[in-house]
Amino acid sequence: MANTAYGDISPRTAAHASAEMLKRGLPHLILEKFGQSKPLPTRDSKTQKFRRYSALSLATTPLTEGVTPSSKQLTHVDVTATLDQYGDVVTITDVVIDTHEDPVLMEAVEILGEQAAQTIETVRFNVLKAGTNVVYSNGASRGAVTSEMTLATQRKATRSLKRQNARAITKVVKSTPAYGTEAVKASFIGLIHPDMESVIRGFANFIPAEKYGTTTPYENELGKVDDVRYIYSTIFQPWASTGGTPGAMISTDSASADVYPCLIISQDAYGIIPLKGKTSLTPAVVNPKPSASDPLGQRGHASWKCMQTAVILNDAWMVRIESAVTD
Repeated sequence: MANTAYGDISPRTAAHASAEMLKRGLPHLILEKFGQSKPLPTRDSKTQKFRRYSALSLATTPLTEGVTPSSKQLTHVDVTATLDQYGDVVTITDVVIDTHEDPVLMEAVEILGEQAAQTIETVRFNVLKAGTNVVYSNGASRGAVTSEMTLATQRKATRSLKRQNARAITKVVKSTPAYGTEAVKASFIGLIHPDMESVIRGFANFIPAEKYGTTTPYENELGKVDDVRYIYSTIFQPWASTGGTPGAMISTDSASADVYPCLIISQDAYGIIPLKGKTSLTPAVVNPKPSASDPLGQRGHASWKCMQTAVILNDAWMVRIESAVTD
């Protein structure tokens, strides 16, 4: 049997394997939900363009009877994102396949699906946490941070979003391998590391996700404070030992406090190429068989690859709060 682009599996089976990878990986894709999602067709380009039209100035001058006012021109801002390719390979020997009681190749495909999702989530988060709109829990720089985030800090961040006419998130990408969106109750989204859970739960008006009533929580949702819904992930890592003197705060080196980012995002703050559909991620499975590099056919492989990126569309519509956390 000749190899296809998917190794020893047919395109139809590859689509199934891709769906299985995405199914296992989707719970890790928090950032997938809330970005402006724009698929890039295959055989098109490595660059995706996001376009934002600028608001018109207000027409506050009264009209003159019989006189047509001067027309205005629409202006727009283009933000481009260049995709990079990511992927990985797992080698499985013929002995393992022949003697192991578990379906090792299928397990490899599922684990690779988790790895793919976590890889893409990390790549996206590294882009977003580099934004320029930042609020510190204390001090005027990351190196001075020594205190926890407070409700006043959150409200300062959301106030800055509202001043820039940032819109609450009202639609998200569905948590399924198929591409599509669904409407949700309007809110800003706060993205935090699990270490910050006690901080958020300590706010006086915190509402746990399990007490939402008719509102369905997101995966990994902690709860709601004012108009911010908080979701946690271990991928949203702190900057180790970059703050001030730690005191009672968590510190990796005991000399400087770890600084935790909390991203508060609004609608269309950033753009993504969605990890959705059978063409978004390419799996490959190669069974052990003789070849020039493996004459005894002792090694097989399972792998994935995809083209991905993320881009900040408007820094004013996303705020990063930097704070420490009590040990």
